[in-house]
Amino acid sequence: MSEKGALRSLLGICWGASKGDEGSSGKSSSNSQRRQYSDSDDISGASFSQEDLSLKLAGSNLHAFTIAELKAVTRNFTMTNLLGSGGFGPVYKGYIDDKLRPGLKPQHVAVKSLDLDGQQGHREWLAEVIFLGQLRHPHLVKLIGYCCEDEHRMLVYEFMPRGSVENQLFKRLLASLPWSTRLKIAVGAAKGLAFLHHDAEKPVIYRDFKASNILLDNDYSAKLSDFGLAKDGPQGDNTHVTTRVMGTHGYAAPEYILTGHLTAKSDVYSFGVVLLELLAGRRCVDKNRPNRQKNLVDWARPYLNNAEKLRRVMDPSLDGQYSVKGSQKVAAIAYKCLSHNPKSRPNMKVVVETLEPLLNLNDIPTGPFIYVAPKEKVDEDEEKENDDKKKEKIETETTTQDQKNHNNRDQRHKQRFPNSVIHSEVTLHKDGKSLFRNSHFRKYQRHNQERGA
Repeated sequence: MSEKGALRSLLGICWGASKGDEGSSGKSSSNSQRRQYSDSDDISGASFSQEDLSLKLAGSNLHAFTIAELKAVTRNFTMTNLLGSGGFGPVYKGYIDDKLRPGLKPQHVAVKSLDLDGQQGHREWLAEVIFLGQLRHPHLVKLIGYCCEDEHRMLVYEFMPRGSVENQLFKRLLASLPWSTRLKIAVGAAKGLAFLHHDAEKPVIYRDFKASNILLDNDYSAKLSDFGLAKDGPQGDNTHVTTRVMGTHGYAAPEYILTGHLTAKSDVYSFGVVLLELLAGRRCVDKNRPNRQKNLVDWARPYLNNAEKLRRVMDPSLDGQYSVKGSQKVAAIAYKCLSHNPKSRPNMKVVVETLEPLLNLNDIPTGPFIYVAPKEKVDEDEEKENDDKKKEKIETETTTQDQKNHNNRDQRHKQRFPNSVIHSEVTLHKDGKSLFRNSHFRKYQRHNQERGA
């Protein structure tokens, strides 16, 4: 049996009688069903051991860790190593090297532990082991190993130091993601989906594409994670996979919600939602927004094909520091991805071919964006009042300058003729035949005025 066949037969062993996610592939002309992972019910999921799992996964390069080893790696799952928690369960940071096991590459890892009381269970854990055990791509997170011991179900991934797109886009405190970084993330995520849909040995529908499931390395290269809801895509004449509706509110395609029919175009719609989040810097569903803006797709999609109105959608924290041409092309492809008609949506190869050339555009403004408001028309009365104020100001300045000039002439004359009577403090005044000093003359005038009174 081939490695792929061995891995797929494992699901029949592990999922066993669990039928909650029974899937069928629809044909346009028949109701024939295609055997899926969950169709097998011959062996209970509780009946396999770690040795069985290791045997079935032989050749996948996955390591079967023990719970004791993972306790050592994460310092007994201490809270200081806790990276976060999601629907699957808590995630801890750890470190592995050849001291733990010969041949292990020294590196930091993320250890995800299944919460037995959480939203996901053994089925989702096993799906991740199967899919990521088979699939290898630069834009898919690398699964290093797993733990299946007693009730413990754990997954060991490569550590992604930048965390998720959700955290980078919505929870950054100091600065927003630059436009070039957002575009790089979009291209990387698109390549990951294109690989699953078109280049994998058998097509895979991701089914849970969202900002929190896109992880970033040091260089902001995007990698898809969390394959717990992934499904085999339709093959041959089959047009879709019918399954129970699962995913995240706001990201799931409308036709999938209504009918349960799952296709690769369902992932394309979810990609369009994330692309819109990257443009707007907003969550796809935000109850704190005004009523019309609570659902991002409903509010923003009408603006995406209008260059003037697109500015209403663009993230204001970018401060205008983005490629206008690039943003318009991104908005146009997002508009197509978000079409309510699945057949009108492009496939992911077309999306990659559209987005990747935009990385080479160099029309991003170099300085901060400054909006210059148009000058308003001033009425005639205000203009006249302003003119009068200007004239009054000019006259005041002229008078002040003349006074300064006069004072300057007096100073120059005093320096040249210091003994002149003009500048004497005891000026002589002549009244008839008598000469008086300045102070005596004033007393004489006042005495005469009193006598005359």
